[in-house]
Amino acid sequence: MSVESSQSEREQRRHRRVRANVPVRISTIEPERDPWTGRPFFRATEETSANLSAGGAFVVTAEPLRPGRRVLLELTLPEGAAIEAIGRVAWTKRVLAPDERDHEAGIGIEFLGGVPEQLDQLGVFLDEQPEI
Repeated sequence: MSVESSQSEREQRRHRRVRANVPVRISTIEPERDPWTGRPFFRATEETSANLSAGGAFVVTAEPLRPGRRVLLELTLPEGAAIEAIGRVAWTKRVLAPDERDHEAGIGIEFLGGVPEQLDQLGVFLDEQPEI
């Protein structure tokens, strides 16, 4: 990626983005149906973010959810602050390559809402980090 295209992408973003390798718990809000039993179930996974902004996160996962799915995110910032937010899977990135590129697969999650005080804590954390 050239410096010019990287700068152009940053200018198009609505929110400042930072690298953030923080634990993320993702839980689906709407149930899925087991194809064999027909029973409803919810997904809950422990993942890691690659980057964060006030508008969302890129979460590294080998099992991406489909775009449009609403999820509950629970982020744990390095100083221990817990952030809970409702989000929507905006896009997925699948990597059909050897295992060494697994860190590139994941989902982009747009934040839809959360506890204002917790989102303020996220904002403070983001302000302290260098932009990517």
